[in-house]
Amino acid sequence: MTRIIAAEVVDVRFPTSLELDGSDAVNVDPDYSAAYLKLTTDEGPDGYGLVFTAGRGNEVVVAAIESAVALLPDENLDELLSHLGEVSRALVHDSQFRWIGPEKGAAHMAAGAVLNALWDLKAKRAGLPLWELLARMTPEELVEVVDFSHLRDAITEAEALDIFTRGQEGKEQRIAELKQHGYAAYTTSPGWLGYSDDKMVRLAKEAVADGFTLIKLKVGRSVTDDIRRMQLARAAVGPDIKIAVDANQIWEVHEASEWINALADHDVYWVEEPTSPDDVLGHARIRREVSPIKIATGEAVQNRIIFKQLLQAEALDFMQIDSTRVAGPNENVANLLLAKRFGIPVCPHAGGVGLCELVVHFSFFDYAVVSATQENRVIEFVDHLHEHFVAPVSVVNGRYQAPSAPGNGAEMYPESVQRWAYPAGAGWEELRTTGQIGSVASS
Repeated sequence: MTRIIAAEVVDVRFPTSLELDGSDAVNVDPDYSAAYLKLTTDEGPDGYGLVFTAGRGNEVVVAAIESAVALLPDENLDELLSHLGEVSRALVHDSQFRWIGPEKGAAHMAAGAVLNALWDLKAKRAGLPLWELLARMTPEELVEVVDFSHLRDAITEAEALDIFTRGQEGKEQRIAELKQHGYAAYTTSPGWLGYSDDKMVRLAKEAVADGFTLIKLKVGRSVTDDIRRMQLARAAVGPDIKIAVDANQIWEVHEASEWINALADHDVYWVEEPTSPDDVLGHARIRREVSPIKIATGEAVQNRIIFKQLLQAEALDFMQIDSTRVAGPNENVANLLLAKRFGIPVCPHAGGVGLCELVVHFSFFDYAVVSATQENRVIEFVDHLHEHFVAPVSVVNGRYQAPSAPGNGAEMYPESVQRWAYPAGAGWEELRTTGQIGSVASS
């Protein structure tokens, strides 16, 4: 009878601020970091989950995950993994733990880390990548996964069951297609705001040569600089490559439209996070005022309820789910259902350590069972830190290849975890010794 016998949470940080990888209008010096959870079982395999942060504060999420793990029921693993919908609801709605949320912030993300690790265990024990495990669950099993509280004015259990049931038709062909051809990706790697113009242009050209048909640039610090960089990027990639921009929430609602429209001559495909992710009505106003430029948001949306409101308010054109912001796979299945219900494409966020590895599973599952289309859908790709993962994503000619390793992709090499554990890992000690630590974020 297999049981979870230990849980270890490690504060892992990578010094990406040294090269300004990941920099944008708000996150000017990010250190891509993971509050990294390992659930050890007495018979194997082990389960892994993580929460992405940008450096300082990672220790807060580590503590929250430790608290969330303590809420798991004391059951044998077979029983525990057989009702992950119930486990999810118990974690998210715990009568005391929820007060440091509720359903938002460190507590909610901690619940997501635990659920990601449990789903990793479930997928590994089934010998399947997470996306295929989800795709091969019955419609009834999938409905049980979702927490429908505060969603029933938009979608009910019966409507979800109908979506999942209709998704069974043609499912095997779509699974085979995913395994053969993968799923379209776009890249943000050229567009970090701290990069020089020359570096941006060089990386934009390389992205096109690598098969990407959409690139994304960070904007929002200076409209003059943004116009110049858009001009350079457009000249570098030509008229047929889509260019999206991302403001990372920096604008006030009243200034966003003017700034966005100043970029319109350069054929902006979408504008991401033009204002606070909590400002549903602000997003709706901006979308009206900049049409036909599209609005995308979601990487910092705290839960399915805000997504529901964004959809009801017609405030976005693309939903950008994140694999560690919300309460794990359970809540992202709910988000996919909402997007299907309102006819909005899902284009996941993946700008952070481990996020590509985790979020790819939801788009693959979405195509297999929920939306049954890849039209106007792409998954973000950022080419940083994949070498630390046991089963890193593969992108070939601008397309994500189907994950085939059992699990969710969150497992890191033990050597990487040890080297970059904060603050005492060997990598951090070397940075201190060589005097490079001045610009690196710390607790």
